[in-house]
Amino acid sequence: MEFELTEDQKAIQKMVREFAEKEVAPEIDLIEEKGVWTSSVLKKAAELGLAGMTIPTEYGGTGLDAISYNLAIQELSRVNGSVGITFAAHCGLGSSHINIMGTHEQKQRYLPKLASGEHWGGWGLTEPTSGSDAASLRTIATREGDGWKLNGQKVFLTNGHFASTFTIMAKTDPAAGAKGISAFVVEKGTKGLTLGKLEHKLGLHGSATSQVFLDDCWVPDSQLLGGPAGLGKGFTGAMKTLDAGRIAIGSLALGMAQGAYETALAYAKERQQFGKPIGSFQAIQFKLATMATELDAARLLLLRAAWLKDQGRDFSSAASMGKLYASEAAMRAATECIQVLGGNGYTTDYPVERHWRDIKLCEIGEGSSEVQRMVIAKSIGLPASR
Repeated sequence: MEFELTEDQKAIQKMVREFAEKEVAPEIDLIEEKGVWTSSVLKKAAELGLAGMTIPTEYGGTGLDAISYNLAIQELSRVNGSVGITFAAHCGLGSSHINIMGTHEQKQRYLPKLASGEHWGGWGLTEPTSGSDAASLRTIATREGDGWKLNGQKVFLTNGHFASTFTIMAKTDPAAGAKGISAFVVEKGTKGLTLGKLEHKLGLHGSATSQVFLDDCWVPDSQLLGGPAGLGKGFTGAMKTLDAGRIAIGSLALGMAQGAYETALAYAKERQQFGKPIGSFQAIQFKLATMATELDAARLLLLRAAWLKDQGRDFSSAASMGKLYASEAAMRAATECIQVLGGNGYTTDYPVERHWRDIKLCEIGEGSSEVQRMVIAKSIGLPASR
């Protein structure tokens, strides 16, 4: 059993950490106030190859293995979660679904622009009436001429306000349930596609979370993902995309918690009370020791899930375990980091309150903790519970 990263994986981790500390950290105030899309970070990251992390080199990407990709998400998120989730949504959802299910022609058309950062990806599954029960979505695609007319609404679409390429799930056969869902690539500027409000959220203020409306939005057959063979396969592709995406959301949580933990650890060594550093008191030591243990356990679970993916093995349950544990351990850690900093932890002078607000999304997005437990329960042979 090998617990050591390869030299290439270490190099990716080091490169992204240096990029985050040099380029992202100075932009945090701007990112949080105006959004990551207003800063120079996205362009610089794309030039480094980070926009194409999950895209094969054949289509202009860097084609990273799953472990390297998740290490990169962790390092971006350690400095700023909004940047981390922007790349997780672009690479892990918007680009990956096209890469998983698209025809060669569709990959040639869309992936090079997504890999270069010329275009940014958005992914539309969730709707006002369908969240955890994703198969109950109400967006409809009806046949019209040599294409499809889409009508419906998507919510909580990450990157919506600056994405150029949207992957949208819609029912092409409403009577067929999940097997009647297909995926379509819809480009920004297509008539009938409009953006609604930019959501105001508890955390991840620098990430664009948008409503998307589809009103008689017509797309040609060439934009049915997977071509004719993709008809009715949209839900299957979405679930495959989510499996990998869950590892990334776990990595997002872990990265932010690592940033909070490092701040609290440094603070405990420097902050003096009763004539000694507070880190010398057992109450503080135990908090930090528990954090270190739980974050390391989360890291190993996520690495296992990513390794299984890289080996071409089933990783669905492992991804859910990693995402579940990492997000909840990260939330616990961030809460305790605020406690270690005391009053300072409650101010915006330190990043721990931002990490705490940002991490909460990871217990909800891409399948809530409750959904992850359902997936895990099924994997260990328990009957479905609804």
